Amino acid sequence: MPPKAKFTKTEIIEAALNIVRTDGYEALTSRALGIYLGSSARPIFTVFKNMEEVQQAMIEAARALYKEYVHKGLTAAHPFKGVGTQYILFSVNESKLFQLLFMTEQKQIPDLSGVLPLIDESYEQILLSIQDDYKICMSSAKKLYHHLWIYTHGIASLCATKMCRFTDEEISTMISEVCMSILKKVKEEENHD
Repeated sequence: MPPKAKFTKTEIIEAALNIVRTDGYEALTSRALGIYLGSSARPIFTVFKNMEEVQQAMIEAARALYKEYVHKGLTAAHPFKGVGTQYILFSVNESKLFQLLFMTEQKQIPDLSGVLPLIDESYEQILLSIQDDYKICMSSAKKLYHHLWIYTHGIASLCATKMCRFTDEEISTMISEVCMSILKKVKEEENHD
């Protein structure tokens, strides 16, 4: 008969998430997890097979938390701007999780058209919000999304690494100005086709 679990899966994942939030992904070890839970590492392995399984569960929990930010952004008056703002807010509020999810070196380097669907499972939903809100075709929506993601990723990376701080008003103005100028360009291109 297997030993009774001292901690639930949820408790272990939450502890792992909190360790990464505070000290970064490299700090997530079985020993650190045991200390955080006030135990040895042994009880962790009555629930998980190994640390890789714990790490994967923690990354999934971080993605779920990020997805909450995206969904909040999608409910804004202008959903695309809302998502961009929430992306930056996630980098400010959860800098270590942002770095883990969006600033970790990839094994294979995707091209620009492949990176967004790879890192954001809400990609299609965001694209549809762009088409709907700005009344543009799918290819123009993709172009706008790609440009704005590069721009907001730059701001978010500056925030996540504490290289720079922006007010909410500065972020809103910067996103609006860049979005409107690119939107004007893609609409001109649509009208020429």
